[in-house]
Amino acid sequence: MIKKLSLAALPLIAVLIVTSIFLTRDGSLITPRGVGKIVINGKDFEAFPLPPYAQKFITPEYKSYFVEVESGIKIHVLEVGTGLPVFLQHGNPTSGFLYRKVVEELPIERMRVIMPTLVGLGFSSKVPASRHTLANHIGWIQSVLEQLEVEELIYSGQDWGGPIGMGALSRLPGRLKGAVLLNTGFNAPRQAMDLSRAHATVKTPVVGELLLEVAVSIFDQLHRTQGDPTSITPEISELYGRPVMESGNEKAPLALMRMVTDGPDHQSAEEMRKIEQYVGTLDVPAEIVWGMSDPILGKALPVMQANFPSAPVTRTQAGHFLQEEVAAEIASAITRVYLRLESEGGFNSDS
Repeated sequence: MIKKLSLAALPLIAVLIVTSIFLTRDGSLITPRGVGKIVINGKDFEAFPLPPYAQKFITPEYKSYFVEVESGIKIHVLEVGTGLPVFLQHGNPTSGFLYRKVVEELPIERMRVIMPTLVGLGFSSKVPASRHTLANHIGWIQSVLEQLEVEELIYSGQDWGGPIGMGALSRLPGRLKGAVLLNTGFNAPRQAMDLSRAHATVKTPVVGELLLEVAVSIFDQLHRTQGDPTSITPEISELYGRPVMESGNEKAPLALMRMVTDGPDHQSAEEMRKIEQYVGTLDVPAEIVWGMSDPILGKALPVMQANFPSAPVTRTQAGHFLQEEVAAEIASAITRVYLRLESEGGFNSDS
């Protein structure tokens, strides 16, 4: 009887094995294609006409283009305005569009606002899951800043955009002139600890894939992290999710979650230690805008304050994607940093 049951279970076991192999596949490189060229500071870049569902979220003044950071790996960049570069880096699983409301509140006649989308997300190239490492993402964003010849800038980052953006700037000394820190972190772990229950769950092979690639869409859950859940509508979720889900490689959101350190021996920990060391050397005008209702990083404000003890803090009731809820507060902080730099002669007025 037991032998018969075992034989009967073989097809099920085979299905489970095949399913596990399929779910945990590495994924392939998917390179987007633009149309024509766009000139940025005298250099040619590949233009990317946005699809209508994305174009309607921004004004015609925006430039949309690709920067190729490795063979076949392109980062999609949104840019608008002229003047001192303002580098805005989003996190997982959104895109450069996350800052569109912030831009509406900025004096873009005096600021050149640059919003790159991380590899794997939005309209940027999709890569195998194994290519998603903190060192790779830092290098890719570093390449964007170098190819755009951004010699000085104000920086703002949230979620993974914090350490990835700051990590890139750590490799380009002297370019960071001011900063506005949002819900993110720059500190390396001293002990084993998961950032959230969700991060702890999805790091398990197969389980993470089943949850994020089969059971639910992470993009449909974004509103749950907000202070005001209505701040992320289904239409906005589509803005972030559709380019990923339709690409043929949706590995990035899970891979980026697994990149989050859970202890000092995690693969991202060494890069985080370098970033933390760099942050400790900074002496630039800075402000902090924090979403206190963020279920992931809301309680991490004291850690950020320790990194920037002189930075004014704007506490809000926003959630994790605070750009969707308190854009005016973020823009005001960026503008104040800009005005302080201007008054102190902290940047080249011809930027």
